[in-house]
Amino acid sequence: MQILHGHLSPEIGQEAQYADLAGQSLSQLPEALAAQLDLRALNVDRNRLGVLPDWVGQFAALETLSVYHNALTTLPDSLWMLQGLRVLNVADNHIASISEQIGALRQLQMLDVGHNHLHALPDAIGLLAQLQFLYASNNQLTALPSQIVGLTALRYLNGTDNHIAVLPTEIAQLSHLIELRLYNNRIHALPDCIGDLAALLELHLMNNRLMALPTSLGNLRQLRVLDLQGNPITQLPDSVGNLRNMTALNLRFCHLQTLPPSMMQLQQLRTLDLRANRLAEVPDTLRALPHLEKLDLRWNPLRCLPDWLTELTARGCVVFA
Repeated sequence: MQILHGHLSPEIGQEAQYADLAGQSLSQLPEALAAQLDLRALNVDRNRLGVLPDWVGQFAALETLSVYHNALTTLPDSLWMLQGLRVLNVADNHIASISEQIGALRQLQMLDVGHNHLHALPDAIGLLAQLQFLYASNNQLTALPSQIVGLTALRYLNGTDNHIAVLPTEIAQLSHLIELRLYNNRIHALPDCIGDLAALLELHLMNNRLMALPTSLGNLRQLRVLDLQGNPITQLPDSVGNLRNMTALNLRFCHLQTLPPSMMQLQQLRTLDLRANRLAEVPDTLRALPHLEKLDLRWNPLRCLPDWLTELTARGCVVFA
């Protein structure tokens, strides 16, 4: 594969398959690029592009297009003609909407629309059955479309730093999802069907408005990381003890007064952050966690510390209290 770096000159022929024009302070794409009809990858990250020319749609062989960190406000209709695209990165621009025509990109495997001004994702996103990675963080989304049920290959979903209040029940049908990031939103409840995400390994819900968790959370038997920091949760369901593969649990800045006895079943747990809760005592169940490497109890109104904490420190566990 031939690679072009830097500025293109008019005499360059139709041989290059990869054009790297990142960081060139370009305000428009060079016309010479239009002749590269066999182009498979185009990187114009970190420039000053305000528009993409219509002729970008004639790169029929294009598989990767990255326009990260420019000044785009819209995307040309011709873009949706690139039906061989596998990677599309338009993050960190000023885009307010994505056309429903995106549904034509049936080969797309990675889509990054993060750090824009989107108020909604198009319904047609559900037609992207090959999509594995979806980044939509740092927008103004108030919801995820129910059509995400069509993303049957999705493995990673990032919708952090938005205004999402409710999750569609269809999210539970994403059977290949292994990482879900929705922190810094306004989610006040998880649907009961959240427990159907059988492949989920990481669930990040920091800084939402959750006051309780569904019992079905305990069905996430493969879960390794659960981050609930900054939610006004008053108690954990007993079913949390079913998360026996979990290695990291972050409960910092919640409103917990007690912990369920079932936590002694979290035999793989390595880090437990309980900072800034309302715990008056440390439950003895934590003593039974054999692989615990870090326990943080600071900023709780603890009446006293149990003697067995010295046993944890003796075996190498870092304890902050």
